[in-house]
Amino acid sequence: MARRRYLLAYDIRDERRLRAVANCVEGYGHRMQYSVFICDLSPAELVFLRTDIDQLICHSEDSIMLIDLGSSDNPSGIVFLGRHQRLPDRGATII
Repeated sequence: MARRRYLLAYDIRDERRLRAVANCVEGYGHRMQYSVFICDLSPAELVFLRTDIDQLICHSEDSIMLIDLGSSDNPSGIVFLGRHQRLPDRGATII
């Protein structure tokens, strides 16, 4: 099955959890801004990412937003204004 591109942003209230979530998400995607990532994921990787994050956050304090941007083959739905980083090439990021 084709990979899909996701925008992931978070608001983590505790510094220790913040570092843990950032380290986790860096294994799945490319940091675009401080708490914003672009992740090109297979369906299985999406399940693993959600499971990993679910174990790290405090559900009553922290917030994760995951937006499906469509196929990773078509980045045309993303528009930047001002200074920005180049979007990552499609495909997996292996760390």
